Amino acid sequence: MVDAMPRQLFQDNTMTQAPVLFISHGAPTFAIEPGVLGPRLQALGEQFSDMKAVLVVSPHWQTRDVQVMTTAKPETVHDFGGFPAALYKLQYPAHGQPDIAAEAARMLAEAGFATTSDDHRGLDHGAWVPLLHLLPNANVPVFQVSMPHSLTTAQALKLGQALAPLRAQGVVIVASGSMTHNLYEFRTGTTRPEPYVQEFAAWVRAAVLSDAKDSLVHYRELAPHAQRAHPSEEHFLTLLVAYGARGEDAPQVIDDTVTHGMLSMESYVWGLPS
Repeated sequence: MVDAMPRQLFQDNTMTQAPVLFISHGAPTFAIEPGVLGPRLQALGEQFSDMKAVLVVSPHWQTRDVQVMTTAKPETVHDFGGFPAALYKLQYPAHGQPDIAAEAARMLAEAGFATTSDDHRGLDHGAWVPLLHLLPNANVPVFQVSMPHSLTTAQALKLGQALAPLRAQGVVIVASGSMTHNLYEFRTGTTRPEPYVQEFAAWVRAAVLSDAKDSLVHYRELAPHAQRAHPSEEHFLTLLVAYGARGEDAPQVIDDTVTHGMLSMESYVWGLPS
């Protein structure tokens, strides 16, 4: 876990690469129930300086082809139902960054992805909920890149690789998803951590820490309980996006707790000094 962090990632005029994060954003209530992960994300965000933008890939924006959000002032989208009224009052008033978003679209197109822009898209909860903790002042521009419905693990890896050069420009890449995501079990109201959740997360952690790319790409066949942990893949594919953008950086575990019995909050960061 991350207990102590360096004071800055960017100092003076010497820029290192901006970090990459995979954040398990849990249920929408994570916005008002920060648990263990919330304060740790805030501690991370306090160390960042000279950020030009935050790029978020979220499973809650899926499209036919890749779309890039070029909205100048994105709205806060409350794309969920049946949760406490307080959640629907929350706003994340960050500005967009159309210029860097256009550069991201160009990079993706050059990598072979059919790519278009969307200048009306708002921030879905996969973006603004974790950012409420990571950058609570909403003072860094944010834009999103969508996930194609047909995205595979190998293509998610390639998407992250295509976006990786933006890190050298001071763009933090946030891949927001969930280490486990079985909504049927979530709705049953279980509270005790399910053993399969911990076993699946431990397998993934070992693969991430040992840089086992092929194992992650083929996790569905190799990881224990993969089908149960992810009846559909969109919340796991963002991990492959982050992994693809990591470059030569080593991972660090931010959190490994479990909420609601079956939502692993396992999260990682690449690009921090040890």
